Amino acid sequence: MILRLTEEKGYARSVDIATGLGVSKPSVSVAMKQLREGGYILMDKDNYISLTDSGMEIAQRIYERHKVLTKILVMIGVDPEIAQEDACKVEHDISAQTFDAIKAQIDRIGDK
Repeated sequence: MILRLTEEKGYARSVDIATGLGVSKPSVSVAMKQLREGGYILMDKDNYISLTDSGMEIAQRIYERHKVLTKILVMIGVDPEIAQEDACKVEHDISAQTFDAIKAQIDRIGDK
């Protein structure tokens, strides 16, 4: 969500993350503390959140999963809004092997 917000708005704040994910601000605060302690994000004096290099690497991988999963769900007839919601549920937990197989299938379909 940090990457998506940064791409869409040019910045990310906890309140925007909470809204985007449909969770409470206290939940986001706990998560941001863990990400900051893990070295994945930085927070400036105005509480704008940015990704570190290691945070960006992970975010890009997850965001790619989100886009690919959303695309395939829409391709099989799922409403785009529901497809986005479902992709959010799956993108963090799916194995690399399964994701790679899904991505390869989409690439094959796109070649036709």
